[in-house]
Amino acid sequence: MIDPFFKQWAKPGPVPPGATQPPDVPEGESLDAISGHFRIFQLTAGHRFSTDDVLTAWYGTTWAPSAASVLDLGSGIGSVGMIAAWRLTGSRVVTIEAQPESVRLARKSAEYNGLSGRYEIREGDFREEDAISDAERFDLVLGSPPYFPRGSGIEGDHPQKIACRFELRGDVHDYAAAASRHLAAGGLFACVFPEEQRTRVEAAAGNTNLVILRRRPIVFREGEPPLVTLFAMARQSDVPPAMHDRTWVEPTLVIRTAEGEVHPEYAAVKLAIGFPP
Repeated sequence: MIDPFFKQWAKPGPVPPGATQPPDVPEGESLDAISGHFRIFQLTAGHRFSTDDVLTAWYGTTWAPSAASVLDLGSGIGSVGMIAAWRLTGSRVVTIEAQPESVRLARKSAEYNGLSGRYEIREGDFREEDAISDAERFDLVLGSPPYFPRGSGIEGDHPQKIACRFELRGDVHDYAAAASRHLAAGGLFACVFPEEQRTRVEAAAGNTNLVILRRRPIVFREGEPPLVTLFAMARQSDVPPAMHDRTWVEPTLVIRTAEGEVHPEYAAVKLAIGFPP
């Protein structure tokens, strides 16, 4: 059984069913903490969940705290969806991912965490017509799009990593378009993207009838410029016209101090997702 304490801090939430017996962690995989007692299976040499994933899930669930239905686009190994499911205990979560190996790991994690009854993992490309039916609507849509066009940098040495970083199956515009189609009335779309490419997000929102209600720049080390930004959007039809061209810019969130320690505010973010600083 997993240890319920970490550095003298009791992890919140119920112990998942997978922890009642030795987990199946073959060579090449690891089982890691992600939210409270929730765990996630990852490849040791493949794509592993990142701070960007943590921030996306935290930001979306913070600004849509009563969401009953959640859609996670391009969900990878399930890190964003798992955190959302942990924070929104009564929600139904649907995730869509095209890479079979990532889907396998996500399903393994969902079973370990006892989420199978309210956590649906679909294998496929969310841009395809049959991936999400026209009638499906969600209170919260989450996305951590790949940041870079093909050929714009060194792609890496593992297929899982390449697809998470480079636009093999769509870009931020495709994520925004899917969110706009499937947001419920009053719903929210939260995503993360590089600050230096913010104009791409603004263009994607404008072209898909979304309004950027708020954004928050993220600094990974105190004193440095923001590298990524979190965005919260809604459909234009759900927002008063006077707010269509107004975005509230929140104070910068700092991940680490100049000395390399976890910044107090990010420590509070980690506590909010059930993980000690």
